[in-house]
Amino acid sequence: MNVAAVITRGDMNTAASGLKPDGPVIDARGLSLVFQTSDGPVHALSDIDLTVQRGEFVSFIGPSGCGKTTLLRVIADLEQPTSGTITVNSVSPEEARRKRAYGYVFQAAALYPWRTIAANISLPLEVMGVPKAERAALIEKNLALVNLTGFGKKYPWQLSGGMQQRASIARALSFDPDMLLMDEPFGALDEIVRDHLNEQLLKLWAKTRKTVIFVTHSIPEAVFLSTKIVVMSPRPGRIHEIIDCDLGPDRPLEIRETPAFLKIAHRVREGLRLGHSYEQ
Repeated sequence: MNVAAVITRGDMNTAASGLKPDGPVIDARGLSLVFQTSDGPVHALSDIDLTVQRGEFVSFIGPSGCGKTTLLRVIADLEQPTSGTITVNSVSPEEARRKRAYGYVFQAAALYPWRTIAANISLPLEVMGVPKAERAALIEKNLALVNLTGFGKKYPWQLSGGMQQRASIARALSFDPDMLLMDEPFGALDEIVRDHLNEQLLKLWAKTRKTVIFVTHSIPEAVFLSTKIVVMSPRPGRIHEIIDCDLGPDRPLEIRETPAFLKIAHRVREGLRLGHSYEQ
């Protein structure tokens, strides 16, 4: 999905969501999705029950093709379920999208190469009709939030992959959405850069207290970042287990060597192994 398509699917003149009702941010019950293809139906999701509370950092983890990204896209109103129910901020995903309830961060940074970093961050604000002076202030605020102050006049090709992905996060945050949807944003980066961005994302989450839904294939990444880990089984995508990750807010990289961290990682790995035992 092109970034412009996600940005422009909301109402042009609607400000950032402003939706902060009581109750869960995401509430899915019996959610299933079947794609109809020329080769027959593809069962992408099956009987998903999921509740996400405000301010949680929830990771989806599972094998390739298990429906992690599809579930993220259902939340974002980019795919429509074939049965079951789902609400986002107590309204339908379509209404939440129209009210700008979320920012979306893709696997690749998806920055327009002919736009500067500042102009890329500005794009959702331009679509929403935010005045130029206000846009400039928001751009600077969000550049600072992702430690890219001074890089606004650079072009994407002048930045490293990790810096480009930080710019993508700044763009997703530009209109102050309630929630961040992140689809394997660091999957293509080397381990050192990935570790650094994991630290920065955790600090950003602690500062903003946004609800974050994060897709990953990495067990250490899921355990390091999350308050809750959703372990999914192979297609049709089911939730095998939901694991609380109660490591506290202070998580230096060294926490990955602690018994508490390793215990949760082992439980996630075991859940992934047992999830494969479902009959297909």
